[in-house]
Amino acid sequence: MFDVKKYYDVDNLGVALSLLSKEPHLIVIAGGTDVLIKMQHGWNQEETELLGINRIAELKGIRMLDNGDIEIGALCNFNQIEEDATLQENIIPLVEAAASIGGPQIRNVATIGGNICNGVTSADSASTLFAYDAKLKLSTERSERIVPISEFYMGPGKVALESGELLTHIIIPKESYEGYQGRYIKFARRKAMDIATLGVSVNYRIDEASGCFEDLRIGLGVAGPTPLRCIEAEEYARGTKVSEEGIAGIAGKAVLSSHARTSWRASKEYREHLIEELVAEALLSITDGVRGEEDE
Repeated sequence: MFDVKKYYDVDNLGVALSLLSKEPHLIVIAGGTDVLIKMQHGWNQEETELLGINRIAELKGIRMLDNGDIEIGALCNFNQIEEDATLQENIIPLVEAAASIGGPQIRNVATIGGNICNGVTSADSASTLFAYDAKLKLSTERSERIVPISEFYMGPGKVALESGELLTHIIIPKESYEGYQGRYIKFARRKAMDIATLGVSVNYRIDEASGCFEDLRIGLGVAGPTPLRCIEAEEYARGTKVSEEGIAGIAGKAVLSSHARTSWRASKEYREHLIEELVAEALLSITDGVRGEEDE
């Protein structure tokens, strides 16, 4: 079924990085939910050499660092992300995104690192990581660098991993989640186990004194060839009253940042309609309390 010439199975990060340094052609595999499907459909026709990293324990934890940043190991599966108390308390949209991925069996093996490195715009975790200004820790045998996730996606299926490099951790800065709230909405043609037609993640902070948006970040998936942020809408939102009228204006601006295109899943026009509708839905659903206080 799979033409695999060589397979390394390692449980140590140093060993994995050393192998990648010596044999940079190795294809990294963790849960295998993306790589094996690609191979089944004829990707990488030559005899494949794989590096299995799923037993590396140091890449599986979720922890809050001393400076308040949240660090997620690249090998965390989506069940772990959905159930993690730190993420449930601080980054609800990522928990919601994890819960939307496939079925329980897929979530138990699919990793967030694989979801990112696959480079597809429909990755359910990506829009939230964009909205929270996530940073990626990329390591080789001899060096390490931190890259903003906004600079990691280079095109459909293309990411900024260099030769011999491995994604080890995702970092969400304290200043990107402290005092913020948010929501993730996935729209798909079916209700269960489907690829998103559109993914919307909003991350906002409200000035309680004025009842206006102090800050808003909107991440979109499947609105263009890569995940993206709605910069025009975010700029418009700052200082905008939390009201149906204000939210409608923000949602309208969100379409300006998209690079929607027609595909077998949806037309360009339908995607743009979804962007406006789902951004508005996400903001209205999470700001009911603020608007309710004003009405009293």
